[in-house]
Amino acid sequence: MNRISALSGGIAELRRRVRGAVTLPGDEAYDQERTGFQLHEPRTPDVIVTATDTDDVRGAVAFAAEHGLPVAVLSAGHGLGAFIDGGMLIRTSGLRELHVDPQRRSARMAAGVQWQQVIEAAAPYGLAPLSGSTPLVGAVSYVLGGGIGLLARKFGYAADHVRGLELVTPDGRLRQVTADSDPDLFWAVRGAGGNFGVVTSLEVDLFPVSSLYGGSLYFDPTGVPEVLRQWIRWTADVPDDMTTSIAMIPFPDVPFLPPMLRGRHVLQLRVAYAGDSVTGERLVAPLRAAGPVLLDGLGEVPYLKSETICNDPTDPNPFYSTNAMLEDLDSADADAIMSIAGPGGKFPCVVEIRHLGGALARPATVPNAVGHRDARFLLGVGSRFSSQVPGAEELDRVRVTHRTVLDTVRARSRGQYLNFLSGESADIDAVRASYDSQDYVRLTQLKAQYDPNNLFRLNHNIPPVAVR
Repeated sequence: MNRISALSGGIAELRRRVRGAVTLPGDEAYDQERTGFQLHEPRTPDVIVTATDTDDVRGAVAFAAEHGLPVAVLSAGHGLGAFIDGGMLIRTSGLRELHVDPQRRSARMAAGVQWQQVIEAAAPYGLAPLSGSTPLVGAVSYVLGGGIGLLARKFGYAADHVRGLELVTPDGRLRQVTADSDPDLFWAVRGAGGNFGVVTSLEVDLFPVSSLYGGSLYFDPTGVPEVLRQWIRWTADVPDDMTTSIAMIPFPDVPFLPPMLRGRHVLQLRVAYAGDSVTGERLVAPLRAAGPVLLDGLGEVPYLKSETICNDPTDPNPFYSTNAMLEDLDSADADAIMSIAGPGGKFPCVVEIRHLGGALARPATVPNAVGHRDARFLLGVGSRFSSQVPGAEELDRVRVTHRTVLDTVRARSRGQYLNFLSGESADIDAVRASYDSQDYVRLTQLKAQYDPNNLFRLNHNIPPVAVR
């Protein structure tokens, strides 16, 4: 007898407890409800609860605890970073309440809100959130994992700017969590994702930013090596107002791309400068001159259009990704990465390097669990699969590619970044490596206190055990 058959009477009880849809394997809506932005990760929960409000979340969590069902949470946007095999999936995309307080310069957002909603609601007041490269990401889950956004070097991690949150703990209780009411939980949840319950809303800071100098420069493959070296040197003394990243992208030859990018392995320089355009132009000038430019998209960007800076993919797709937080990079590192994953390299894949430092390197005013603040760069590696279920040969090739890229900078690595761990790359060792060692010990101890049965384990999981 499978678990759902054993719970058949219990499912009727669950449907009485929640107003939202309860979906089981075989139901018409099952495939749609279990799907997020990442199409590769298998999600086969025993039951899906599509919550309409906080009471639904409380009822679902209490039911899961009573029946020994592990819990996963999928909000809006890019969603989960872990496999799901059995258990309960709680979808919070229906929790869409949002309130902007221009006097307090804050936004209170429910668990299903995407950054685009916050950006649009804050813009009339000349304010902006610490959103990321795409506004389609779920805002709450983004913040819980840290949040390295377009204004990161100026203001720090999004998790550093949480004023309070609502949390449904494993006992089904709704707690109002602040630094004063629950200092340990407030520290842990800001950086440890959903290990301690379901966050149903957050209040976050907003900032007086209405526009940026930014956009992208795309460089011809012949200039990529020198541009990458020059960018690494250039980052050594740029002001904290300047947040940049580079991405080396092997574009396919498809008609919807600009002709100059089709079928080319180019370098994209992404720029977000929280200052005036004249100064921004002056600061970026050495990079613009470093190689032949295929496409120049730099200029003043209203924060309402901030998604145009990076032009990230918007459609769900099957992909594999991993990352490393790096203490530094130099020209030799750049050459090693280029030889493997750059134009003409043996292992074509998307390689992104984000410049960290600035406010990201400084402790939060109210400390949290975000790790590796001493890292200067974040190296990400990603590959798109040809289908949702890639063959063994394709999967092995991608694994080797990513491992080979990361091996070139292994000596520089400080650990990993939680939000960019996906699927099998989000195993227990990778999650542990996302935190400073003493913080990880504290997190396991708090997990044992607040979730001793590890109900919330279908995630970037921190086990409830003391580490020795």
